[in-house]
Amino acid sequence: MYRRVCFAAALTAAALVQAPFALAKPPAAAAAAALTPAASPESLGFDSARLKLLDAAMAKVVADGRVAGMTTLLARHGKVVEFNTYGKTALDGGKPMPKDEIFRIYSMSKPLTGVAMMILFEQGKWRLDDPVTRYVPEFKNLKVVASVDKDGTMTLEDMKRPPTMREIMSHTAGFGYGLEDKHPVDKLYREKKVLGSTGLKQMIDRTAAIPLVYQPGTSWRYSSAVDIQGYIVEKITGEPFGQFMQEHVFAPLKMKDTAFATGPAKADRLAAVYVFDKDLGKIVEAKSLFGSDMPDYTKPPAMESGGGGLVSTTLDYARFCQMILNKGQLDGVRILSPASVELMDTNVIPHSVLVSSNGTNVAQFNEAVGFGLDFMVVNDARRAGLLEGDKTMSWGGAAGTWFWIDPTNDLLFVGMIQRMGGTGGDDLGGQARTLTYQALLHPEK
Repeated sequence: MYRRVCFAAALTAAALVQAPFALAKPPAAAAAAALTPAASPESLGFDSARLKLLDAAMAKVVADGRVAGMTTLLARHGKVVEFNTYGKTALDGGKPMPKDEIFRIYSMSKPLTGVAMMILFEQGKWRLDDPVTRYVPEFKNLKVVASVDKDGTMTLEDMKRPPTMREIMSHTAGFGYGLEDKHPVDKLYREKKVLGSTGLKQMIDRTAAIPLVYQPGTSWRYSSAVDIQGYIVEKITGEPFGQFMQEHVFAPLKMKDTAFATGPAKADRLAAVYVFDKDLGKIVEAKSLFGSDMPDYTKPPAMESGGGGLVSTTLDYARFCQMILNKGQLDGVRILSPASVELMDTNVIPHSVLVSSNGTNVAQFNEAVGFGLDFMVVNDARRAGLLEGDKTMSWGGAAGTWFWIDPTNDLLFVGMIQRMGGTGGDDLGGQARTLTYQALLHPEK
């Protein structure tokens, strides 16, 4: 049921189960300084011997040469159970992986953008059922693919209605992406270099010239919708998207290494990114991404991509996750209200929605797993065959990074690697989940 993301990544399924957040300990237990070391794994309900299975599995991925290095952070009740590093920052000449290494997080940018959107939602600047055209009038004349001939020729029709804000936050609006080039719409995304635009306005203009894959609200398809969200943040606030993120998300959460570029002072802390070379039978440093040259993340980008443009560290991202676990606040600083966090963690995908992967390894929607607002959500973990708690939120990134946030067990996990497409065929995040929860023998603690 789980997977690794491609430029952002994903799994999904549908359900209308809306259980309230239920922390294993009262929220006040995590209200002290966040992410300080635990006295012992046992003090937080874990069995140290069983946790070694998790550590060994992660170490083996590095030892087998599937990635150059890795960091993992597991926390519960605001305390760090484990914060481990494995391998090196690069295969050739890299140093031992430090805890503060900077990673390209690609689609793990999406939940951060979603939080920026929810900040404006709480200010009354937009509503979930608003048409997107209220904020992006360039989309008023979008066409929709009615059918595709065998030769790839598209027959187009008019939109029955514009996509809603709810739909751009749940990948049901109908936009393409260009992660693959099998569908004519995705081919157009690549030809028009939508993700290679020189700014968010140009990205919108290029997107407006491409038809929707389906009528809004009738399917789920991984898309550029979160980049569109970044433009909407700019449009509503009048601020550059990155500036808004810095002022309202990164700085308040003390995410000091999270940004759209490292800058020259931190450039030497950016981990090398790899891809598997079938001919050589091993990983090699990646030189391109989805048909374009690999961006230089040491310099400010031409376009600040809310869907996949951020870099971050393991601890920075864990602080973001802890804020979500704390129902919107961290270290006395409130980002969102508890109700807004719960809204993001509530499935919004109707049962009637079809699923099209579009560059992701997506399972079908069902009554156990669904999609909220810029997060995948688990509605019924046991029914889904999972060990985590209900209402777990997660996503991943194109270079194999992953995270999950489990409100039921008041637990978070962040894993960072740098290999495009993940570790190759398996689901490292899913493996980490299973090995984490088999070691949680006393969740009542």
